[in-house]
Amino acid sequence: MCGRATLATPAEILRALFELYELPALSPRYNIAPSQDLAIIREPHKLELVHWGLPDAGRSRGINVRAESVARAPRYRDAFRTRRCLVIVDGFFEWKRGSGKRKQPHLIRREDGQPFALAGIWDRSREGEDTCAIVTAAAQGVVADLHDRMPLILPPAAHARWLSHDERKPLDLLAPDASALINHPVSAAVNSPDNDDPRLLEPVAPEPENLKLFD
Repeated sequence: MCGRATLATPAEILRALFELYELPALSPRYNIAPSQDLAIIREPHKLELVHWGLPDAGRSRGINVRAESVARAPRYRDAFRTRRCLVIVDGFFEWKRGSGKRKQPHLIRREDGQPFALAGIWDRSREGEDTCAIVTAAAQGVVADLHDRMPLILPPAAHARWLSHDERKPLDLLAPDASALINHPVSAAVNSPDNDDPRLLEPVAPEPENLKLFD
């Protein structure tokens, strides 16, 4: 599962790491939620902002798609074949269940703080809106302690192949790897998408029975 993400990396670093020629105006984002814009690459050298969540005929939007079924699911198989993308983030959040109904949010990011690319697919709604979803698989490493699913991180060597229409075996690129990731608990303020502040990234002591939102 991946339901919140961050992207606060300066544009010039993104430009260098992903060999970008075109970028939209970007503001630092510390709590990107479904229905908001994610930064994606669907053609080499071009970063775009696209709404997070594939439409589903009046039902709730699909924000995540399972790697195990994306190639054959009627909703997603055409997009998987011809409309793959890289979703660019520098972190994402996951919640660990505590006592009772309490869930402690955690920030997951690379240990070196660098941004990374998640496997994604995109589509166009009947209204002409471009939307995207993140491909997930069974959780690995530090993520497995928090949830049973995680977004699939694509290594740089796989970026061009994932985007290529000529790639015949894209599923072979989807190997979960959490070896570069670390995590720490963060404030429950991240629970509300109205909060979008650098303090959301700061470590906190986990206090499942006494979590407070900052003002």
